[in-house]
This record gives sequence, structure tokens and C-alpha cells, in this order.
Amino acid sequence: MRPQELPRLAFPLLLLLLLLLPPPPCPAHSATRFDPTWESLDARQLPAWFDQAKFGIFIHWGVFSVPSFGSEWFWWYWQKEKIPKYVEFMKDNYPPSFKYEDFGPLFTAKFFNANQWADIFQASGAKYIVLTSKHHEVSKTLPELYELVNNYQPEVLWSDGDGGAPDQYWNSTGFLAWLYNESPVRGTVVTNDRWGAGSICKHGGFYTCSDRYNPGHLLPHKWENCMTIDKLSWGYRREAGISDYLTIEELVKQLVETVSCGGNLLMNIGPTLDGTISVVFEERLRQMGSWLKVNGEAIYETHTWRSQNDTVTPDVWYTSKPKEKLVYAIFLKWPTSGQLFLGHPKAILGATEVKLLGHGQPLNWISLEQNGIMVELPQLTIHQMPCKWGWALALTNVI
Repeated sequence: MRPQELPRLAFPLLLLLLLLLPPPPCPAHSATRFDPTWESLDARQLPAWFDQAKFGIFIHWGVFSVPSFGSEWFWWYWQKEKIPKYVEFMKDNYPPSFKYEDFGPLFTAKFFNANQWADIFQASGAKYIVLTSKHHEVSKTLPELYELVNNYQPEVLWSDGDGGAPDQYWNSTGFLAWLYNESPVRGTVVTNDRWGAGSICKHGGFYTCSDRYNPGHLLPHKWENCMTIDKLSWGYRREAGISDYLTIEELVKQLVETVSCGGNLLMNIGPTLDGTISVVFEERLRQMGSWLKVNGEAIYETHTWRSQNDTVTPDVWYTSKPKEKLVYAIFLKWPTSGQLFLGHPKAILGATEVKLLGHGQPLNWISLEQNGIMVELPQLTIHQMPCKWGWALALTNVI
């Protein structure tokens, strides 16, 4: 649990977002008007682009990136809880009179290059970007929310925490009614569920429920798994070791599990105080992009299937495109036997076709009496593999 202070608000870095997604059409005034009540607001249909996107990038970058030690909650742990390692860090590196706000002038971003960031994000395959505009150590003021929406027209408004008060105190429903009825992004904006005490996983646009939320099963409401490449922090940490970062195999697994269960993955990075993205974060993002170049067909614009994962073979997850009569079986381990047993798809004799994404040629398969099929995978060397960290079968005409 993070300390409960003022809520973090985040919005997409639009100059980068426009490089990733075509701009949505400018909406006309909706015939549906929303009242400032959860009953009315929760009835709003989530704009379709969000579910289709599947994968976004979270950016935690702020004054906490200056000490870049321990956690983006540096201020809280140093000044409020007085945790020894944070207190000692300050004694060893800064004068006794140094205050948290003194980090502000040191947040220079002197090496920030928007084109470089955009290149990395575009290469990652992400379809939306969420940039932290305020973190918990900074006051939240409602006028700034209106200013943010009117001036920057974000497609995502990501509020965090409850600030120790109910939504009535923050006037959350009043603001959301304006956002959905009158704002310049009323027809395209999506919001999350962190709008006051008691609202998380209950009210709002898409649900987040908790940080790193990955239930492993289908939910009746659209949800998002916000998680970090650094296992221990959302902000950049200078003391992080290589084992503190999730591997690309672990990240691909997070993406596949999340999408198969109806969620979006929001994967966090923490840039440095100079405005650079560390090579570890850049490598992970580019690796994810190379995987999605091959397997994105099984991720983007997909729907959940009747089964989310296979119960015969572990680490097999399903997505689907019903209109195209396609089911995708994404498997994270290549079987040494060269045969992949799938317990849930039922083949249609003379109609079912199976292909490996990135390979393209139809594969042989056998229908099993106990239900399911056995697929003969192609015999490929490691250099012939279409990708390295998980593979996807496209199954046409299965039930």
C-alpha cells in the first residue's frame, strides 16, 4: 500500500501520443447528458479506442527524480516516516538545511530530447502514453484539472489515490460530468477509478483496483494493469541492480495474461532528472516492440475468448477476433517435443487452419478425441524463430 496523501494525476504526453495513434474524430455534442452522480457517470460507454489499444506506457518523472533514491515516495519516507536509509542518504549527500523543495531547481531535464522519447515509445508498440503531471507530494487543485483538459486535451485522465477523503470532498462527480458533457475531449477521453475514498474498483471509466493488478481471470468491467519494469519503484533509482528489473520474458507474460483477461497493460518507466531514459528501460521497450511486430495481431483490437487460458498446457493464453473467425493461442514456452497440445479449441474438419505468426505457412494438426487439438510446430533453429519470448498461433474456424 502506498501512503495515502494527495492523489496523483496523470495525462498523456500528447505530442508523443499523436505519433502513436491517429487522432480521433472531433466529437459533436453527445445527445446523452451525464449527471454528477456515479449512477449516471458509470453508465457512460468507454470509448472503443482504449480497449483496442491494449498497451500503454506510464511515465513517473518529477522532482523525486533528482534524489532518485529508494522510491518516488522519497519525500514521504524522508520527512514523514523518517526511515533511516533515507535520512542517512540526505545526511551523506546534502547540507542539513536542505529541504525537499530545494530539489526543484536541480530538476533540469537538460538532456531531454522529445524526438528521442517519441522514437523509443513508437518502437515499443505502445498505443498511448500517460505522463505523471502531479505526484502525491504536490497539492491537487481542481482549477488545474480544468486548465489541463482545456489546454492539452488529453485522451486519458488518470487520477490516483483517495487523498484521505471521499469523492464529495474532491467534487469528483462534478468534474467528471463536465468532462463527459462539455470538455473538448468529451467523446474520446477515458478515466480510471481513483476519484476518492471508496471509488477504486467500483466507479469510473476503467478499473485499476490496485497497483500491479493482474487477477488472472476475466472481469465483467474493462480494467488496466498498471505496473513497473523496476520491481521496487515507479521513479528512477540510481541504486537499482539488474535483478530489480523485470525481464522481457516476464513483461511479455504480463501483457499476454492481462490482454487475455480483458485488460490493458500500462507499463511504467522512470526517466532521469536529466530527461534521459535509461538503457535498461529503453531495451525493454524496444524488445516489447519487436515482439509486438510479430505478434501484435494477437494483441491489438482483440477480444477475450470463451477460455482465457489453457488447462491442459500451462502458459497458453487465448484472445480472439470473432468477426474474422480467429482465435489466437499465445504460448510462452516452446515445447521440446515440437507438439503443442491445446485443450480448449475444437477443430472443424475441412475448415480449421492453424498458422504460426511470423512464419505464415499452415501447420499440421490433429483433432483429439478428448477435445482440443495437437499442433505440429515447425522445426526451426533459434535463428529461424519469428521471435524469442513467446509465440502465437492463429486458429481459423475453431469453436
